[in-house]
Amino acid sequence: MSEANEPKKSALAQASEDAMVVDTMGGRVHVRWDDTAQATPHGQIVFFAEFLATAGVFDRWVQGCPLHYSSPNASRPRDVLGTLMLGILAGSKRYAHIAGVRGDAVAAKALGLRGMVSEDSVRRALAAMLPEASEPWMRNALMASVREALDRPWVLDMDATIKPLYGHQEGAEIGYNPHKPGRPSHVLHTFWVGNLRLVLDAVLSSGKQHTSGHAKAAMARLLDELGDKAPALVRGDCGYGNEDIIDVCEQRDLRYLLRLRKTANVKRLIERLFRREDWTRATEASQGWQAIEDELRLSGWSKARRVVVLRRRIKNDIAITANAAKKRSRHEANEQLVLALPHDEVQDNAQVWEYTVLATNATYDIAAIGQLYRDRCDCENGFDELKNQWGWGGFTTQDMHRSQVTARAVALVYNWWSWYVRAANPQARREALTSRPLLLAAVGRAASSSNQTTLYLTPMHAEAGLIKSMIANVHAAIQHVKAAAEQLPKLDRWRTLLVYICQRIVAQTGLPTPPPTLAAPG
Repeated sequence: MSEANEPKKSALAQASEDAMVVDTMGGRVHVRWDDTAQATPHGQIVFFAEFLATAGVFDRWVQGCPLHYSSPNASRPRDVLGTLMLGILAGSKRYAHIAGVRGDAVAAKALGLRGMVSEDSVRRALAAMLPEASEPWMRNALMASVREALDRPWVLDMDATIKPLYGHQEGAEIGYNPHKPGRPSHVLHTFWVGNLRLVLDAVLSSGKQHTSGHAKAAMARLLDELGDKAPALVRGDCGYGNEDIIDVCEQRDLRYLLRLRKTANVKRLIERLFRREDWTRATEASQGWQAIEDELRLSGWSKARRVVVLRRRIKNDIAITANAAKKRSRHEANEQLVLALPHDEVQDNAQVWEYTVLATNATYDIAAIGQLYRDRCDCENGFDELKNQWGWGGFTTQDMHRSQVTARAVALVYNWWSWYVRAANPQARREALTSRPLLLAAVGRAASSSNQTTLYLTPMHAEAGLIKSMIANVHAAIQHVKAAAEQLPKLDRWRTLLVYICQRIVAQTGLPTPPPTLAAPG
């Protein structure tokens, strides 16, 4: 009787299921559909699954999940989180894109899942988590993915990025949005490990809460959680050079390097220092910048602080373009070349100078301050990668709670994948645009016999030899951890793995020579 209730298929649909003859430009091909075969386009996911299983980080993430269903027919938290992780890893930017990995039985088995769940199940599962429970769960997981690698002196970079919205979402407000003015948005206040380009935390707020004051509480909480792993330097753009952020650093006796906005008092400082003769020389190493230091007390500051002023000459053709742009309409002036220039210039014998003013209590030599701040620009590359190659530009729901959880989930998978890629290639970082085709994509076909599963991989990348050597590097890291764990059963495997990877990075690239320090005053 059940067969009688099935909808009848047309003759064409039935014929296409049985067999198809396709005449291609290379000749005739006979095609048959096989829905039962275990195959995957992400064949190398098994190596990444072993990487996570060796350290147990994915299992700990699942065990701490606050998702609890009362129905016995509901999806397991492990299946939900595994599906979300594979979707993020495969490049999904919307929940609907998760349907592209729904039938990947090979990846499901490698991750220990009963099966992939639907995108609706993922959305409903995130909604079922209480915000007060999911907040510490995701923050702890994100911190644990990086914290054990912070034994060496490191730099904390702070910045915010805008996430434009196109619907009726909670917190979608019109605020600072340089690329899409007038478009409602969310803001992601992000804390980075400098140079390693890893995320310590990402806090989602409404579009109008883009200033550093809305990141102060998250920053203070993060620094307290780090404890003895505190950064050697806190670095931020001009949005963070204010009393609130400086006060957080000074209360914890942390060194900071923060850019100041060109307010009226800052402009007067520049004019006063312009004629002084003790500027450092502009060299090729300093990229043409000169430096000088002084003290400054702004109207909102409780005391005077050390500032370093940097300047360099702007070429005449660029200066002419900037002057011409001022005469155009506001819309025409928003060109990339003009935006890259400062709004305030001081002319000396027809030479235009560009200025940057930094507030700092770091006891570094003045000649090293400029390069130390310019290194902060590397976190912009991280934003570009996370928004365009991962899922920070998407995974949007009407409530901010789920958007916050997925923003941290994307950052967590991004951190895990970054460590995995550095284990495979310690010489340099590789963004997802190049690392996924190398270390994830491969046609895999699983065959089971006598309780043994064999996965046949067919790499589609031209650098098949490079792929095998990179996987060998990962295997060496895993074997190092397993060998150490045999002797020390209570060994922290994740910490041991990160220490091994960091040592390989340092051995391959070498640490930069730190700038000289000045004698502490008094």
